[in-house]
Amino acid sequence: MTKSSPTLSVIVPCFNIEHYVAETVAGLVNNARDDFEFLFVEDRSTKDKTYEALLELTKRLPGARVIRHERNGGLATARNTGIDAAEGRYLTFLDGDDWLAPGYLPELVETIDRLDVDFVRTDHVQVTGLTRTVHRAPEGRRHVALDPRGSILPVGESTMVDYPYAWAGVYHRRLLDRGLLRFHDGLRTAEDRPWIWDLHRRADSYAVASLRGLFYRRGVATSLTQIGDVRQLDFFRSFDLVLAELAQDPEAGQLRKKALRNYCVVIAHQLLAKDRFERSVATQLRQLSAQALGRMPEQELEEALVGMGEERVRTLRRVRGGMKGIAA
Repeated sequence: MTKSSPTLSVIVPCFNIEHYVAETVAGLVNNARDDFEFLFVEDRSTKDKTYEALLELTKRLPGARVIRHERNGGLATARNTGIDAAEGRYLTFLDGDDWLAPGYLPELVETIDRLDVDFVRTDHVQVTGLTRTVHRAPEGRRHVALDPRGSILPVGESTMVDYPYAWAGVYHRRLLDRGLLRFHDGLRTAEDRPWIWDLHRRADSYAVASLRGLFYRRGVATSLTQIGDVRQLDFFRSFDLVLAELAQDPEAGQLRKKALRNYCVVIAHQLLAKDRFERSVATQLRQLSAQALGRMPEQELEEALVGMGEERVRTLRRVRGGMKGIAA
């Protein structure tokens, strides 16, 4: 008798997360079903025994597989490894230091089954120390099928491309068949920016569900969001990819303004947090920021940055020069 394919594949990239992985696996045990598979991609941890911990802990998780990279490839590549191994009708992601509430995954699958869309995005709970904060996906229309392109604009408001977290949702395999689920290999941060833009530009349908069973751990010492090394600078490549891929879009004029605003918000954020970077990386950050901003025509910047805030606009103006007419 031929074994049927799984309903859901859960892809969990893991790197230096031995301290957290027991809670991650426990959350998956409380979501396990016979038709779910769990793919842990161990990205050659360097500071702890993540791999050994995974081998032991996943013994109690039905449908679990541990895949180990020969060398460290970064988050985007680890997710791609999981995607390539996945056999499920639906795919979802979970970072190795986050966890799920009991019953979250079955509810996620029921939602995408019922709505019959290409993908579903969800809210999430951010955990910082003992504080828990609900972060809502920036789309008010809930549990109805929507056009993904219709959730990219307007330029000056938070929209679904400003909520790029791959783990906050579930995705139909047909997106993979259309080349829409893989990440750009080698990106070590902001890997989800080109990915979310591609989904919203090219997928046919999606929905937002008011599910809050995913707990995102903020402030983890080994997370790239906390480390001020050169890997952080991959966001320049990520946004350059977004702009390059927009060039052939039939609505490139309007969408480019939104992408430029996204790009500038992140540049300003990194510049304002430059003290956490190693000195050489801070220097490189300023140089790459000046180059990226210098490639943007001032007229486009003026339209993209209106209302972005005095501190951020002033920070960008200092690095780029000019921009005198841009309103904060």
